[in-house]
Amino acid sequence: MRCDYCGAQAKVYVPHQGIRLCENCFKKNVVSRVKEEVYRFNMLDSSDTVLMGISGGKDSFVLLDVLSRLHDPSKLIALTIIEGIPGYNRQDELDFVKKATMERGVEHIVVSFKDAVGLSLSELVNLGNKKRLGISACTFCGIIRRRIINYYARQLGASKTATAHNLDDEAQTLLINIFRGDTSRLVRQHPLAPVPSKKLVKRIKPLRKIYEWEAATYAYYSGYRFQSVECPYIIYQPTVRARIRRWMIMMEKEEPGIMLRLLNSFDEVVSQRLLSRSGSTLLLNECKNCREPTSPGREYCKTCELLMKIGVIKP
Repeated sequence: MRCDYCGAQAKVYVPHQGIRLCENCFKKNVVSRVKEEVYRFNMLDSSDTVLMGISGGKDSFVLLDVLSRLHDPSKLIALTIIEGIPGYNRQDELDFVKKATMERGVEHIVVSFKDAVGLSLSELVNLGNKKRLGISACTFCGIIRRRIINYYARQLGASKTATAHNLDDEAQTLLINIFRGDTSRLVRQHPLAPVPSKKLVKRIKPLRKIYEWEAATYAYYSGYRFQSVECPYIIYQPTVRARIRRWMIMMEKEEPGIMLRLLNSFDEVVSQRLLSRSGSTLLLNECKNCREPTSPGREYCKTCELLMKIGVIKP
Protein backbone atom coordinates (compact mmCIF):
# COMPACT_ATOMS: atom_id res chain seq x y z
CA MET A 1 0.00 0.00 0.00
CA ARG A 2 1.10 3.56 -0.72
CA CYS A 3 1.01 6.62 1.55
CA ASP A 4 -2.06 8.73 0.78
CA TYR A 5 0.04 11.89 1.14
CA CYS A 6 3.36 11.29 -0.64
CA GLY A 7 3.05 7.93 -2.39
CA ALA A 8 5.84 6.24 -0.44
CA GLN A 9 5.34 2.83 1.14
CA ALA A 10 2.64 3.12 3.80
CA LYS A 11 3.53 1.98 7.33
CA VAL A 12 0.52 3.13 9.39
CA TYR A 13 -3.24 3.00 8.92
CA VAL A 14 -5.14 5.68 10.87
CA PRO A 15 -8.69 4.26 11.35
CA HIS A 16 -10.44 7.41 12.57
CA GLN A 17 -9.19 9.33 9.52
CA GLY A 18 -9.33 6.43 7.08
CA ILE A 19 -5.85 7.15 5.68
CA ARG A 20 -2.63 5.21 5.13
CA LEU A 21 0.62 7.00 5.87
CA CYS A 22 4.34 6.44 5.62
CA GLU A 23 6.53 6.96 8.66
CA ASN A 24 7.36 10.62 7.94
CA CYS A 25 3.84 11.63 6.91
CA PHE A 26 2.43 9.95 10.02
CA LYS A 27 4.69 12.03 12.25
CA LYS A 28 3.80 15.19 10.32
CA ASN A 29 0.11 14.31 10.73
CA VAL A 30 0.46 14.05 14.52
CA VAL A 31 2.42 17.31 14.78
CA SER A 32 -0.09 19.18 12.61
CA ARG A 33 -3.04 17.94 14.70
CA VAL A 34 -1.32 18.96 17.93
CA LYS A 35 -0.57 22.35 16.38
CA GLU A 36 -4.22 22.73 15.36
CA GLU A 37 -5.40 21.94 18.90
CA VAL A 38 -2.86 24.32 20.46
CA TYR A 39 -3.96 27.17 18.18
CA ARG A 40 -7.66 26.39 18.48
CA PHE A 41 -7.63 26.89 22.23
CA ASN A 42 -4.78 29.41 22.38
CA MET A 43 -2.74 27.10 24.59
CA LEU A 44 0.56 28.79 23.82
CA ASP A 45 1.76 32.32 23.30
CA SER A 46 5.25 33.11 22.01
CA SER A 47 6.06 34.72 25.38
CA ASP A 48 5.06 31.66 27.43
CA THR A 49 7.57 29.76 29.54
CA VAL A 50 6.24 26.20 29.80
CA LEU A 51 7.09 23.63 32.46
CA MET A 52 6.54 20.14 31.05
CA GLY A 53 6.04 17.05 33.16
CA ILE A 54 8.45 14.60 31.48
CA SER A 55 8.32 11.21 33.16
CA GLY A 56 10.28 9.32 30.53
CA GLY A 57 7.25 7.41 29.27
CA LYS A 58 6.25 7.36 25.60
CA ASP A 59 3.60 10.09 25.94
CA SER A 60 5.88 12.54 27.72
CA PHE A 61 8.59 11.85 25.13
CA VAL A 62 6.12 12.80 22.38
CA LEU A 63 5.14 15.93 24.32
CA LEU A 64 8.80 16.92 24.55
CA ASP A 65 9.48 16.26 20.89
CA VAL A 66 6.36 17.99 19.51
CA LEU A 67 6.45 21.04 21.80
CA SER A 68 10.12 21.60 20.99
CA ARG A 69 9.00 21.83 17.34
CA LEU A 70 6.10 24.19 18.02
CA HIS A 71 7.60 26.44 20.70
CA ASP A 72 10.96 28.05 21.42
CA PRO A 73 12.98 25.30 23.21
CA SER A 74 14.72 27.95 25.34
CA LYS A 75 11.30 28.67 26.87
CA LEU A 76 10.63 25.03 27.73
CA ILE A 77 11.57 23.37 31.02
CA ALA A 78 11.34 19.60 31.45
CA LEU A 79 10.61 18.42 34.99
CA THR A 80 11.20 14.75 35.77
CA ILE A 81 9.78 13.49 39.06
CA ILE A 82 11.35 10.42 40.69
CA GLU A 83 8.59 8.64 42.59
CA GLY A 84 10.88 6.32 44.51
CA ILE A 85 9.70 2.87 43.42
CA PRO A 86 12.33 0.12 43.81
CA GLY A 87 13.15 -1.46 40.46
CA TYR A 88 11.02 1.01 38.47
CA ASN A 89 12.93 4.29 38.65
CA ARG A 90 15.98 3.28 36.59
CA GLN A 91 19.09 5.39 35.99
CA ASP A 92 19.35 4.36 32.33
CA GLU A 93 15.86 5.71 31.64
CA LEU A 94 16.69 8.96 33.40
CA ASP A 95 19.85 9.21 31.30
CA PHE A 96 17.72 8.78 28.17
CA VAL A 97 15.49 11.71 29.20
CA LYS A 98 18.55 13.85 29.90
CA LYS A 99 19.91 13.05 26.44
CA ALA A 100 16.56 13.74 24.74
CA THR A 101 16.15 17.14 26.41
CA MET A 102 19.74 18.14 25.72
CA GLU A 103 19.42 17.25 22.03
CA ARG A 104 16.39 19.54 21.77
CA GLY A 105 17.90 22.41 23.73
CA VAL A 106 15.45 22.07 26.62
CA GLU A 107 16.39 22.69 30.24
CA HIS A 108 15.93 19.60 32.42
CA ILE A 109 15.29 19.46 36.16
CA VAL A 110 14.99 16.31 38.29
CA VAL A 111 13.15 16.24 41.63
CA SER A 112 11.73 13.45 43.78
CA PHE A 113 8.79 12.69 46.01
CA LYS A 114 11.27 12.59 48.87
CA ASP A 115 12.29 16.18 48.08
CA ALA A 116 8.67 17.29 48.11
CA VAL A 117 7.06 15.44 51.03
CA GLY A 118 9.95 13.69 52.79
CA LEU A 119 8.87 10.20 51.73
CA SER A 120 9.12 8.12 48.56
CA LEU A 121 5.97 6.74 46.94
CA SER A 122 6.77 3.26 48.21
CA GLU A 123 7.12 4.59 51.76
CA LEU A 124 3.81 6.46 51.45
CA VAL A 125 2.04 3.35 50.19
CA ASN A 126 3.54 1.17 52.93
CA LEU A 127 2.40 3.58 55.64
CA GLY A 128 -1.07 3.66 54.12
CA ASN A 129 -1.23 -0.13 53.98
CA LYS A 130 -0.12 -0.47 57.61
CA LYS A 131 -3.02 1.75 58.64
CA ARG A 132 -5.35 -0.14 56.26
CA LEU A 133 -6.51 3.09 54.66
CA GLY A 134 -7.21 1.54 51.27
CA ILE A 135 -5.47 4.39 49.43
CA SER A 136 -4.06 3.27 46.09
CA ALA A 137 -0.55 4.08 44.93
CA CYS A 138 -2.09 5.85 41.93
CA THR A 139 -3.96 8.21 44.28
CA PHE A 140 -0.79 9.16 46.14
CA CYS A 141 1.14 9.48 42.89
CA GLY A 142 -1.35 11.58 40.95
CA ILE A 143 -2.10 14.06 43.72
CA ILE A 144 1.50 14.64 44.80
CA ARG A 145 2.77 14.77 41.21
CA ARG A 146 0.29 17.55 40.37
CA ARG A 147 1.38 19.45 43.48
CA ILE A 148 5.08 19.19 42.57
CA ILE A 149 4.54 20.34 38.97
CA ASN A 150 2.49 23.37 40.01
CA TYR A 151 4.93 24.30 42.79
CA TYR A 152 8.00 24.23 40.54
CA ALA A 153 6.18 26.07 37.75
CA ARG A 154 5.37 28.85 40.20
CA GLN A 155 8.87 28.96 41.63
CA LEU A 156 10.49 29.04 38.18
CA GLY A 157 8.15 31.69 36.82
CA ALA A 158 6.51 29.45 34.22
CA SER A 159 3.28 30.81 32.74
CA LYS A 160 1.98 27.36 31.72
CA THR A 161 2.42 23.74 32.70
CA ALA A 162 2.07 21.02 30.07
CA THR A 163 1.20 17.39 30.73
CA ALA A 164 1.23 14.48 28.27
CA HIS A 165 -2.38 13.36 28.69
CA ASN A 166 -3.51 11.73 25.45
CA LEU A 167 -6.97 11.25 23.95
CA ASP A 168 -7.54 7.97 25.78
CA ASP A 169 -6.73 9.65 29.11
CA GLU A 170 -9.04 12.61 28.41
CA ALA A 171 -11.96 10.46 27.23
CA GLN A 172 -11.66 8.29 30.34
CA THR A 173 -11.55 11.33 32.63
CA LEU A 174 -14.58 12.81 30.89
CA LEU A 175 -16.67 9.70 31.48
CA ILE A 176 -15.50 9.43 35.10
CA ASN A 177 -16.59 13.02 35.76
CA ILE A 178 -19.95 12.38 34.06
CA PHE A 179 -20.57 9.18 36.04
CA ARG A 180 -19.72 11.03 39.26
CA GLY A 181 -21.90 13.99 38.34
CA ASP A 182 -18.95 16.30 38.99
CA THR A 183 -19.83 19.36 36.91
CA SER A 184 -17.06 21.51 38.41
CA ARG A 185 -14.40 19.03 37.29
CA LEU A 186 -16.08 18.78 33.91
CA VAL A 187 -15.69 22.52 33.45
CA ARG A 188 -12.09 22.51 34.67
CA GLN A 189 -11.24 19.74 32.17
CA HIS A 190 -12.02 22.09 29.28
CA PRO A 191 -8.92 23.80 27.78
CA LEU A 192 -10.60 27.22 28.05
CA ALA A 193 -11.55 26.83 31.71
CA PRO A 194 -10.41 29.75 33.89
CA VAL A 195 -7.73 29.15 36.49
CA PRO A 196 -9.57 29.08 39.84
CA SER A 197 -6.66 30.31 42.00
CA LYS A 198 -3.75 32.71 41.66
CA LYS A 199 -1.53 29.95 43.06
CA LEU A 200 -2.37 27.56 40.23
CA VAL A 201 -0.42 27.81 36.98
CA LYS A 202 -2.51 27.30 33.85
CA ARG A 203 -2.24 23.69 32.64
CA ILE A 204 -2.36 22.71 28.98
CA LYS A 205 -2.66 19.29 27.35
CA PRO A 206 -1.37 19.54 23.78
CA LEU A 207 -1.79 15.78 23.10
CA ARG A 208 -5.46 15.64 24.17
CA LYS A 209 -6.64 14.72 20.66
CA ILE A 210 -3.87 12.17 19.97
CA TYR A 211 -4.71 8.50 20.58
CA GLU A 212 -2.45 6.52 22.88
CA TRP A 213 -1.54 4.15 20.04
CA GLU A 214 -0.61 7.15 17.89
CA ALA A 215 1.70 8.48 20.61
CA ALA A 216 3.32 5.05 20.92
CA THR A 217 3.81 4.82 17.14
CA TYR A 218 5.19 8.37 16.93
CA ALA A 219 7.62 7.59 19.77
CA TYR A 220 8.75 4.39 18.03
CA TYR A 221 9.45 6.18 14.75
CA SER A 222 11.30 8.92 16.64
CA GLY A 223 13.82 6.54 18.19
CA TYR A 224 12.24 6.34 21.63
CA ARG A 225 13.51 3.50 23.78
CA PHE A 226 10.44 1.94 25.37
CA GLN A 227 10.54 1.35 29.10
CA SER A 228 11.39 -2.23 29.95
CA VAL A 229 9.82 -2.19 33.42
CA GLU A 230 6.17 -1.50 34.19
CA CYS A 231 5.10 0.23 37.40
CA PRO A 232 4.58 -2.60 39.92
CA TYR A 233 1.56 -0.88 41.47
CA ILE A 234 -0.51 -1.04 38.28
CA ILE A 235 -1.86 -4.51 39.12
CA TYR A 236 -3.20 -3.50 42.55
CA GLN A 237 -6.60 -2.01 43.36
CA PRO A 238 -8.15 -1.87 39.87
CA THR A 239 -9.71 1.57 39.46
CA VAL A 240 -12.86 2.84 37.76
CA ARG A 241 -10.52 4.34 35.16
CA ALA A 242 -9.06 0.91 34.34
CA ARG A 243 -12.53 -0.56 33.77
CA ILE A 244 -13.60 2.41 31.62
CA ARG A 245 -10.35 2.11 29.66
CA ARG A 246 -11.06 -1.52 28.75
CA TRP A 247 -14.61 -0.66 27.67
CA MET A 248 -13.53 2.31 25.55
CA ILE A 249 -10.84 0.29 23.76
CA MET A 250 -13.50 -2.25 22.83
CA MET A 251 -15.85 0.49 21.60
CA GLU A 252 -13.08 2.16 19.60
CA LYS A 253 -12.41 -1.09 17.74
CA GLU A 254 -16.10 -1.33 16.80
CA GLU A 255 -16.55 2.39 16.04
CA PRO A 256 -13.22 4.03 15.09
CA GLY A 257 -13.10 7.67 16.16
CA ILE A 258 -15.63 7.34 18.98
CA MET A 259 -13.22 8.76 21.59
CA LEU A 260 -12.42 11.72 19.37
CA ARG A 261 -16.09 12.45 18.67
CA LEU A 262 -16.84 12.24 22.40
CA LEU A 263 -14.17 14.79 23.29
CA ASN A 264 -15.10 17.10 20.40
CA SER A 265 -18.73 17.07 21.53
CA PHE A 266 -17.64 17.83 25.09
CA ASP A 267 -15.56 20.78 23.89
CA GLU A 268 -18.57 22.27 22.08
CA VAL A 269 -21.09 21.73 24.89
CA VAL A 270 -18.88 23.09 27.67
CA SER A 271 -17.59 26.10 25.75
CA GLN A 272 -21.12 27.13 24.79
CA ARG A 273 -23.02 26.40 28.00
CA LEU A 274 -21.14 25.48 31.19
CA LEU A 275 -18.05 27.65 30.84
CA SER A 276 -19.86 30.98 30.56
CA ARG A 277 -22.16 30.20 33.48
CA SER A 278 -20.14 28.45 36.18
CA GLY A 279 -16.49 28.26 35.12
CA SER A 280 -15.72 31.91 35.83
CA THR A 281 -17.29 31.82 39.31
CA LEU A 282 -15.39 28.86 40.73
CA LEU A 283 -12.74 29.98 43.20
CA LEU A 284 -10.69 27.63 45.36
CA ASN A 285 -10.02 27.98 49.08
CA GLU A 286 -6.57 27.80 50.67
CA CYS A 287 -5.45 24.82 52.73
CA LYS A 288 -5.14 25.65 56.44
CA ASN A 289 -1.90 23.70 56.64
CA CYS A 290 0.15 24.56 53.54
CA ARG A 291 -1.82 27.51 52.07
CA GLU A 292 -2.03 25.79 48.68
CA PRO A 293 -5.37 25.78 46.79
CA THR A 294 -8.04 23.29 47.79
CA SER A 295 -11.62 22.59 46.77
CA PRO A 296 -14.48 24.76 48.08
CA GLY A 297 -15.76 23.57 51.44
CA ARG A 298 -12.50 21.80 52.37
CA GLU A 299 -10.18 22.91 55.17
CA TYR A 300 -7.19 20.94 53.92
CA CYS A 301 -5.93 20.15 50.43
CA LYS A 302 -5.92 16.54 49.28
CA THR A 303 -2.11 16.31 49.60
CA CYS A 304 -2.10 17.37 53.25
CA GLU A 305 -5.16 15.25 53.95
CA LEU A 306 -3.40 12.13 52.65
CA LEU A 307 -0.21 12.89 54.55
CA MET A 308 -2.14 13.50 57.76
CA LYS A 309 -3.98 10.20 57.37
CA ILE A 310 -0.71 8.28 57.26
CA GLY A 311 0.72 10.23 60.19
CA VAL A 312 2.84 12.90 58.49
CA ILE A 313 1.43 15.84 60.42
CA LYS A 314 3.63 18.58 58.97
CA PRO A 315 4.33 17.77 55.31
